[in-house]
Amino acid sequence: MEKDNLRIAAVGDIHCGKNSHGLIAPFFANINDQADILILCGDLTDYGTPEEAHLFIKELNAVKIPMVGVLGNHDFETGQAEEVTKILNAGGITILDGDTVEILGVGFAGIKGYIGGFGRHSLGAWGEAGIKNIVNEAISEALKLDSALARLRTTHRVAVLHYSPIIGTVHGEPVEIYPFLGNSRLEEPLLRNPVNAVFHGHVHKGTLEGTLMSGTPVYNVAMPLLKAKIPDHPPYRIVEFDLHQKDEKSSI
Repeated sequence: MEKDNLRIAAVGDIHCGKNSHGLIAPFFANINDQADILILCGDLTDYGTPEEAHLFIKELNAVKIPMVGVLGNHDFETGQAEEVTKILNAGGITILDGDTVEILGVGFAGIKGYIGGFGRHSLGAWGEAGIKNIVNEAISEALKLDSALARLRTTHRVAVLHYSPIIGTVHGEPVEIYPFLGNSRLEEPLLRNPVNAVFHGHVHKGTLEGTLMSGTPVYNVAMPLLKAKIPDHPPYRIVEFDLHQKDEKSSI
């Protein structure tokens, strides 16, 4: 039966560690009744080990709805991101890295993203090789997102990131660390290839919502922030799409 509305649950920064047995599963106990798709916005593990990835899959065993996500910086910590990705994919999570997937009529494009700062304070590719490497990595991630978004052909399109593409959802963090929370180069592909919504994590003490320059909503779904700002709800954000319209609305 064709659905009129689609409910997307989104969360990032779960940081599943070796001592997380039984601590994560309760958060998702009722998610099958509350959402149709689960988005996971990176930092799914704490140190990026296969052991943590296996445990994370075990903790999400009760989740029966489709799952799509990206890796975060913590998932790269031990240099085993490729193995972590394989484990998460085998466990039912479609991990995107410049890739796309269509689920229940909605197209998803995802990348990790990278650091670099925002607006006129963005880091430029000038000076030492290390600085240029940072900028080149940020540009590379933006290009991957641009390519992925360009391939989507669905009416409803969602971007999934770990790092923030705008400064709006970073407000609340110490200003000194803004450059390490995301970068404006990630916004450019989202303006060239319009989406209905953007989800990201990484920013634990920022702001729940912001907008692209186009007005598209951007949701910061870092679990620590959701716990702090919406303490009476399970730590994931629910956004509902009316599949007969281009706009979406948040139920929280």
